Amino acid sequence: MPRIPHPNDHRTLPRAHHWSDDAECAGAETAAFFPVGRGGVPASVLAGDAKAICVRCPVQAECLGHALTYREDYGVWGGLDEEERADLLRQARRAAEKQRRKERELEKGAADATTAA
Repeated sequence: MPRIPHPNDHRTLPRAHHWSDDAECAGAETAAFFPVGRGGVPASVLAGDAKAICVRCPVQAECLGHALTYREDYGVWGGLDEEERADLLRQARRAAEKQRRKERELEKGAADATTAA
């Protein structure tokens, strides 16, 4: 009986070009990008191998954008490991909160000036 292709089956159906098609890691061993410390070697050391591939990748920014947008919790994405991406997100949250406070203070100042006048 012939196999009926599933809509997400990329082996039998054509699909639009995706940024990951141009990734340097395409076809590489996936486990290299999800290091787990083994035999006394910390995962951060093993992540260096994956990061070395990311350095020369033409779609590194798109990969990192994907990881940050979809909150990829594990692995090396766009040249950054989990901790580095968490730091980036933390910094962005702090900057956004600082900006919101600044805007609130400006609004409050403008409202006070209007009330006093």
